[in-house]
Amino acid sequence: MADTRPDSPPGSRADGGTWDADGAGVLSLPSGRLIRGRALRRPLPAGGGPEPTYAVHLLGKEPPPVPWEAHWLRWPDFRLPADRARACAVLTEAWRRAAGERVEIACYGGRGRTGTALACVAVLDGVPPGEAVAYVREHYDRHAVETPWQRAYVRRFGAPG
Repeated sequence: MADTRPDSPPGSRADGGTWDADGAGVLSLPSGRLIRGRALRRPLPAGGGPEPTYAVHLLGKEPPPVPWEAHWLRWPDFRLPADRARACAVLTEAWRRAAGERVEIACYGGRGRTGTALACVAVLDGVPPGEAVAYVREHYDRHAVETPWQRAYVRRFGAPG
């Protein structure tokens, strides 16, 4: 598991707060939590806005370190997470921390895996599993969640067993 941490203590918010709700790639959840989705192939948004305080990187291979706390989930392109129990735990942590921190979820392209993970976080936030993909497509990216098995994963996310 890749885990990089800045010099400040985990959970600290020296420069305070969460994302701007109108910022690029920011998904506003029904609870008011804000999470940014992003394509790692693109640079950080222009304008030098704040960096994430916590990130989840969804990639087939380990990403390079970043200057903020980040967790890597092995998640090959167009597929599902290699360890689904760990994915649930990490996405639950992202949802929990989004209440007061700048949380970012990112894959290489910013749509399929990122959209799937954002839809799972929306389920954690109370969006019904059968409506979560549509919610993310409406509020984040209309092309989010690219494959039938990603859509099925969201529908089953959080279900017992």
